[in-house]
Amino acid sequence: MENHTITSEMKDSFIQYLIQEEKSRHTVEKYQRDLKKFTRFLGAREITKDLVIEYKKNLSERYAVSSVNSMLASLNHFLQFAGWYEFKVKQMKLQRQVYCPEEKELTREEYNRLVNTAKFMKKERIGLIIQTICSTGIRISELIYITVESVQSGIAYATGKGKSRQIFLPHKLRMLLMKYIRKNRISRGPVFLTKEGKPVNRSNVWKEMKALCATAKVLAVKVFPHNLRHLFARTYYRMEKDISKLADLLGHSSINTTRIYIVTSGTEHRQQIERMNLIL
Repeated sequence: MENHTITSEMKDSFIQYLIQEEKSRHTVEKYQRDLKKFTRFLGAREITKDLVIEYKKNLSERYAVSSVNSMLASLNHFLQFAGWYEFKVKQMKLQRQVYCPEEKELTREEYNRLVNTAKFMKKERIGLIIQTICSTGIRISELIYITVESVQSGIAYATGKGKSRQIFLPHKLRMLLMKYIRKNRISRGPVFLTKEGKPVNRSNVWKEMKALCATAKVLAVKVFPHNLRHLFARTYYRMEKDISKLADLLGHSSINTTRIYIVTSGTEHRQQIERMNLIL
């Protein structure tokens, strides 16, 4: 009878498999965390379909549906890798959100306050990082592709997962970045560097953004790099109403992912309902 125990060797092989698939470092780390969570639940037991279903139920009692589905996707990917197809489980059904909760959406006005606060506090680098992410829609991991060369040409090239896409830099952003480059005497390579001369990372940016919140009077829960990407998406879609083009700009392989980015706020949704004027 086949043994269905997850060994350390299997976990190591799975990570190497993900790396060979050219998954990003962030994605590989997420798969590791999710698999570790499942193995803790499993303990010394062998995998059975009943245990995987129990694990799914356990997750559903502790996490939001979207988080549960994300963790189940990681687990199913591992089970497929191991050849244990019979243990894979279905994701939970999630009704598509009609609007984004207001307490989570970063508004244009709040974005303006963050940028102005960075200027007021003389935090030039984080102010420019915020504007760069928001005006281009790039991921925080793609900030490294904003180089002296890309600022000069007006086009950055982001690569990952075997794909490459062009990122166009707005003229006003290029002017600001060129001024910053000259002031800091950056001759080539990534524009945004730490004091040690290394490219800034997710942790650096997150911490510096949070430090602006109190003075900017913006809830800290709204302030993180990915929310700037969402603001870019909503702003672009309101102007162009072209979801296919937006998906290309964001580097999404599925339009269903892009739809999540353009969900309007509860306030805007209520205003639209009021404008229908269907009460006599």
